[in-house]
Amino acid sequence: MDKIKKALQRLTKKEQKIIEKILHLLKSGTYVGLDIKKLKGREDIFRVRKNNFRIIYRVDHEGSIFILTIERRNEKTYKKF
Repeated sequence: MDKIKKALQRLTKKEQKIIEKILHLLKSGTYVGLDIKKLKGREDIFRVRKNNFRIIYRVDHEGSIFILTIERRNEKTYKKF
């Protein structure tokens, strides 16, 4: 089982629906209504903030999106990147 599926399973059904909606918007390229910010010191890694959740993703030179992690916000959320 991959890391993203495992992260989603740890969430409640309501939280899963919120995250899945955000992932769908990212996939479709519709960024309206999303709180997106580029991480400092990185040109290709961004985060989406929704309540206390963070979705960290990378965009490659072709525009493909790779989800790196889905986590609740804490002091260690951004240390990995």
